Amino acid sequence: MSAAPEATRLLQTPLHALHLRLGARMVPFAGYAMPVQYLAGVMAEHRQCRDSAALFDVSHMGQLRLVGEGAAAALETLVPVDVVDLAPGRQRYAFFTNASGGLLDDLMIVRPAATARAAFGELFLVVNAGCKEADTRHLVTHIGHRCTVVPMPERALLALQGPLAVRALERLHADVAQLRFMTGGVFDLCGTPCFVTRSGYTGEDGFEISVQAEHAVTLAEALLAQPEVKPAGLGARDTLRLEAGMCLYGHDIDTTTSPVEAGLAWAIQKVRRPGGARAGGYPGAAVVEAHLAGGAPSRRVGLIALERVPVREGTALFDAHGHKLGTVTSGTLSPTVNQPVAMAYLPLGHAEPHHEVYAEVRGKRIPMRVTPLPFNPHRYQR
Repeated sequence: MSAAPEATRLLQTPLHALHLRLGARMVPFAGYAMPVQYLAGVMAEHRQCRDSAALFDVSHMGQLRLVGEGAAAALETLVPVDVVDLAPGRQRYAFFTNASGGLLDDLMIVRPAATARAAFGELFLVVNAGCKEADTRHLVTHIGHRCTVVPMPERALLALQGPLAVRALERLHADVAQLRFMTGGVFDLCGTPCFVTRSGYTGEDGFEISVQAEHAVTLAEALLAQPEVKPAGLGARDTLRLEAGMCLYGHDIDTTTSPVEAGLAWAIQKVRRPGGARAGGYPGAAVVEAHLAGGAPSRRVGLIALERVPVREGTALFDAHGHKLGTVTSGTLSPTVNQPVAMAYLPLGHAEPHHEVYAEVRGKRIPMRVTPLPFNPHRYQR
């Protein structure tokens, strides 16, 4: 018997049938069949998120809970961020490092309030879809003797993003409007308890909602019934996060890039830095600390093309003398900025704002100017 076609082996999120009903174009992504766009198209979905509210299915992401009083201290042995002092109801961005200071994955950490810990653990984690199996093994191998690592495949994850997201969601539960950026809690939405955080991957105000898989369609339909909300796919999610200057794992960050090179040093709190009360103690600490002290050889930067030519991932970058400097890690024609934008790693001497480099596109050198990130200002509700 011949092997089944690759498409038949793709996993499906609980919203798969809804995506098809809405006219989504489905593509393989991280082992799942995912909507890349709907009938309106990527540009319209991008603008919908910037102007109003867009609903994304991100159920392919990994959700886990760490159970046990020692979970926070245990997790600090794998990440260079402050987990122990994370207050109940607060969320924090983090990353797993390897022995050479590179990034195994980036993730979100929430410490649920005491009343939610029975369901969501001492810590609730969301990790990237393509890394979730490796991340789970990493956690079990290194800290499984200090806390219990519990994957949560029974839960879906929805992202409601945009300046009017709060208006739509508070019709389902008025108290969600009390959340501020990077906080979260349990709210009853459409008759089921959901873990809601005020966060996202677009640079806009918005929410990520963890819901039991069997209730995901009901919740998604209730949100899409709100006049502010329309569905959006992976295409718009990518252009939105790039305008917001956010990294995509496997593209802008990977096992060869340190958090300092990646411009993520802001996520390493003082208590975990040299001289801090809990400095070091995580994989690659010596490398990361050397980079914090000024030893990083390169830096992730934003680039804007000075000609209206899209510069895509993998495009080579050169200096004015033709010496290769690096390659573009992400690039698009920005719908909001209305210019071609990109991110790349450049040697420190070429990474200062307003410095010019040249992208080789179809044999032609296109001038690009280093510019501060994000390309489009963040609009979080702090």
